[in-house]
Amino acid sequence: MRYLSTRGQAPVRDFSSVLLAGLAEDGGLYLPETWPVLTADDWRALRGLPYPDLAARIIAPFTAGCIAPDVLQRLCRESYAGFDHAAIVPLTQVEDGLFVQELFHGPTLAFKDMAMQLLGRLFDHVLAERDAHVTIVGATSGDTGSAAIEACRGRERVKIVILHPEGRTSDVQRRQMTTVLEPNVTNLAVQGTFDDCQDLVKAMFADAPFRQDMHLSAVNSINWARIAAQIPYYVYAALALGAPDREVSFAVPTGNFGNILAAWAARRMGLPVRALCVGSNRNDILTRFLRDNDMSVQGVVPSLSPSMDIQVSSNFERLLFELLNRDAAACARIVTEFRQTGHMAVPDPVWRQASGLFHALALDDQDTKTEIRNLHAASQYLADPHSAIGIAAGRMFREPGIPMVAMATAHPAKFPDAMEQATGIRPALPPALADLFDRPERYEVVAARLDVVEDRVRAAVLKNA
Repeated sequence: MRYLSTRGQAPVRDFSSVLLAGLAEDGGLYLPETWPVLTADDWRALRGLPYPDLAARIIAPFTAGCIAPDVLQRLCRESYAGFDHAAIVPLTQVEDGLFVQELFHGPTLAFKDMAMQLLGRLFDHVLAERDAHVTIVGATSGDTGSAAIEACRGRERVKIVILHPEGRTSDVQRRQMTTVLEPNVTNLAVQGTFDDCQDLVKAMFADAPFRQDMHLSAVNSINWARIAAQIPYYVYAALALGAPDREVSFAVPTGNFGNILAAWAARRMGLPVRALCVGSNRNDILTRFLRDNDMSVQGVVPSLSPSMDIQVSSNFERLLFELLNRDAAACARIVTEFRQTGHMAVPDPVWRQASGLFHALALDDQDTKTEIRNLHAASQYLADPHSAIGIAAGRMFREPGIPMVAMATAHPAKFPDAMEQATGIRPALPPALADLFDRPERYEVVAARLDVVEDRVRAAVLKNA
């Protein structure tokens, strides 16, 4: 399997090189040169497999030529061995025709563990083969950072530096990052928004000498391996509910567009997906786009669902590239103008394609609390603020006879204040994290300036080198 950039000016690479590169040199995002497509019989043959084995089978076409199937299967089994639910990604029915798939049974209680636990092992495998080292830099709006740190902590060939927006994550989310004290981990609290953090990461990759000197790699969903590792749980849910002999729809709380892009990728591979539903909070750029072709940046407003406090959804570029029939020049032009003007001029035919497949719903904080409260009263199900928005979107767009699966992306205990405001219940952290607020923190507050952040990354790399 080979990969090309959405902007068409970067080298074509194999999977291992894409894993280590993260962002393409031309600023674009990597996608498979060709999409693997499974037949109905292929899908049926996957029914009943344990989740790690299913994941290995789905991911294998994307790693072909780089990682042997038996090695990939072993890595998948190791990745999910520590999850606290036997099904790994259990399904729960909360209403007639509406299901929740829980993706938060990993070590950091968020869906990011589904990909990150595998990503850490993939890095180890490829770096050992190449006798190489990397410096991972990542931006987080809340959950990516802790999942990445947990996956990379203590690994000899990896240094990891995570940027989070100061004061804009929940206390649990911050402490899950900043209480990890291994010497290969560095946390930077950036005086700005998640979009500022994401822009700084992209700017470091665009600084070619710095990128080369620091051996930069990425764990954000700009890294294709993240998306590939998220496709299997959509397949698992669809097969459990009757696919390929029955269509299934998905609703996903979405900020950076990576999680729902994985659902789109499953559909592109032949999974019978009827509809994809975007759930947004008050930072509703994706909802505005899908409803009115209004992809215009507004100020990021803090919310009860901080992982979606995003205005620039990086992974939308991958979908745009596909809807433009892989016209890399047009994609590069549109995305570049978007970053210059704050408005993305998506051609009307492309918008109509997108809005025909993707539906969207946005809830403000008050409506989010109402959804949490009503859902718990009706079904005794506690959904965190992100998951509640996804469930609300699923309810709005479900169709008779088509199962709708909403993604539960985080454990409610990660957002205890919001849960208590909504229901009067303050969920307790699981035993493994019960002492989280007693652990010492280590992080540095920095200005949202490239020179400042690059200095801190360089110091992290040279420390204990």
